Amino acid sequence: MTTTLEERSPLKPWAGVPSELSEIFRPHLDALAEEMIEEILAGIPEYSRPQDEEYARLVRLAVEGALRQFVDLIMDPNSSWEQVAAVYREIGWAEAREGRSLDILQTSMRLGARVAWRRLAAESEQYNMSRHTLASLAEAIFAFLDEIARAATEGYTKAREQEAGELEHRRRRLLDMLLAEPPASSQAVADLARLAQWRVPRTVAAVVLYERGRQPFSHPSLPPDVLSDVNRREPCLLVPDPEGPGRGRMLETALRNWVAAMGPTVRTEDAAKSLRWAREALPLARRGILPSDRLIRCADHMPALVVFKDEELVRAVADLRLAPLRSVRPRHRERLMRTLLSCLQNGFNATEVATRLHVHPQTVRYRLHQLEELFGERLYEPEARLEMEMALTVWLTAPSPSSD
Repeated sequence: MTTTLEERSPLKPWAGVPSELSEIFRPHLDALAEEMIEEILAGIPEYSRPQDEEYARLVRLAVEGALRQFVDLIMDPNSSWEQVAAVYREIGWAEAREGRSLDILQTSMRLGARVAWRRLAAESEQYNMSRHTLASLAEAIFAFLDEIARAATEGYTKAREQEAGELEHRRRRLLDMLLAEPPASSQAVADLARLAQWRVPRTVAAVVLYERGRQPFSHPSLPPDVLSDVNRREPCLLVPDPEGPGRGRMLETALRNWVAAMGPTVRTEDAAKSLRWAREALPLARRGILPSDRLIRCADHMPALVVFKDEELVRAVADLRLAPLRSVRPRHRERLMRTLLSCLQNGFNATEVATRLHVHPQTVRYRLHQLEELFGERLYEPEARLEMEMALTVWLTAPSPSSD
């Protein structure tokens, strides 16, 4: 809500200027406006636009309106200045929309105020005004400058907020477009990327997120080239050039309050494929199957992701291929299962398996002999070995209720 001049400035410095000066200054306002406009355009090259009639009209309206308002305030310190404030809010809004710094606008205002002070002071000398009156006039001019600058700043800030909101909306639309299946055309992506001020990269990786539940919750602080939407039903990011220097470290830091899974690096047009794998990984992390204490890179966990892609099918195979283990009591059964999995992963090298399991090689050989008795020659058949490795991965990672 915009506060009024009366609410902000109870002392009203222009009340100290003799009201009769308003009638002395009023006949000179048109000439003063021309002088101010000429000097502002000469001193601020960005404002010199001979072909832009609308902009020239706005500048003239602002200068003439400010002068009239100032003289009106000398005559009546309680007069409303909202009309002029509205003009300066519009100017501030226009400056932000055109991408200029607020410093340029403020410089032009100070330049105009100096011109006004110089001219009004010269006119005042003709009437033999006291130093006290001149001091009051100077104070009033620069207090008024502060007020119109504040109005311009309000307009500027509002435009920036609106612009930021529009840009964020475009970036969310772009994120949705890039992750859509089937993919949007490259031209549609390029057009929206330009509006969203996003350079289309050669490669990307999708990241899906889940809050850890820690307090206080912090929004991830991400570079501007990362497209993000953490407020959607499925919070996610799209990271350009994910294999670039420092990218992984940046994500680790930014996402420390989230469980995060990053899909494999793909071409930008294949972003939806990266998202699909990230979506597969996140539930496994929440179940404790994949480690969730840091960023989960799907490329590092592809065997588990493939195995758990159809967990029901793998369990059905496990019931068949691992059936001989059901005759073993539960505690020893798990030792045999872990030994068998390690053997399958290490080519049945007893020494290597013993190192991995932190047991004596002779213990591995003993257990392997038991497994040979249970499974026979099938233990070494290539196709059976692959099936058993997949089945053991699922059973040992997430045992089914009936596995004991």
